[in-house]
Amino acid sequence: MSTLSLSSGALRRGGLAAAKLLIAIALTLLGLLLVTFFIGRVMPIDPVLAVVGDRATKEVYDAAYKALALDRPLTVQFWIYVTNVLQGNFGNSVLTSRPIVEDVIRFFPATLELATFGTFIGVVIGVPLGVQAAVHQGKWIDQVARFVGLLGYSAPVFWLGLMGLLIFYAKLDWVGGPGRLDVAFDDLVDPVTGVLLIDAVLAGEWEVFTNAFSHLILPAAVLGYSSMAYISRMTRSFMVEQLRQEYITTARVKGLSERRIVWGHALGNIAVPLITVIALSYAHLLEGSVLTETVFAWPGLGSYITASLLNADMNAVLGGTLVVGATFILLNLFCDLLYRVVDPRAK
Repeated sequence: MSTLSLSSGALRRGGLAAAKLLIAIALTLLGLLLVTFFIGRVMPIDPVLAVVGDRATKEVYDAAYKALALDRPLTVQFWIYVTNVLQGNFGNSVLTSRPIVEDVIRFFPATLELATFGTFIGVVIGVPLGVQAAVHQGKWIDQVARFVGLLGYSAPVFWLGLMGLLIFYAKLDWVGGPGRLDVAFDDLVDPVTGVLLIDAVLAGEWEVFTNAFSHLILPAAVLGYSSMAYISRMTRSFMVEQLRQEYITTARVKGLSERRIVWGHALGNIAVPLITVIALSYAHLLEGSVLTETVFAWPGLGSYITASLLNADMNAVLGGTLVVGATFILLNLFCDLLYRVVDPRAK
């Protein structure tokens, strides 16, 4: 009886927590819609001119103005916008003449692929470097980690990209050039996921995979470098604090190996804050890959939003911004769930 009571209580608490979470997500998305919509309306850009052109007659301009519902109050315009978004209708892009949803499906996987690979590079190099810097404070590896981190923070991304193209593509010919593929490999693989490496594997096209990887590695390394600088610095800071704790001294007194103390106990105890750092870094790469995509002619969402903004294509700008914001929210949700797995006390 008591077991049933406990189970129903736990289910009720779980359902309440899930309901609160869903409400919080819905309110956050509504706030994001509100902010992006009003930013789009107050920007000094005339969306009607983007549709009809600057040579249109006044009658044509007025008709387009009315068709876009710009003659209605802002609250009504916002209601129409939210209603359309809830139905999956973000409008059509003036730039590409396609529905925004279709454009996002086409461009977002390229940004996702680039940011994911960049974050992977940042984690694989940044975490061990930060740990070693904390273990060997003041020694040469600590100085190297600090110098690398400082350079990663201060060097402009576009400069790193141009130098990388000059050295590794133009001079050494070690990597592919701008874009996701050489022209000879275009359209050899049908898009399934939109992530070219995965689609090439699914199609069994290993030459396409190799070519796509050679194009991806340099922009991902440029993005990953800034990510690595942030992750290594934060890892060092967390580890220095952990290595001063009493349980580390106790573990050493008990005779545990230094490797087990550092990589097993200390690193395990910084897992939760480290997840936050990696998630923030990933979100930053998703949002801030515009310059990298521009330098490397990478056909991602950042390039798409930038081109849309320059052409006053506000439907595309709002749709792209909303997708990035929603991804950030989902990333935070994923982190919250991961906390509960890594640290049961978070439940």
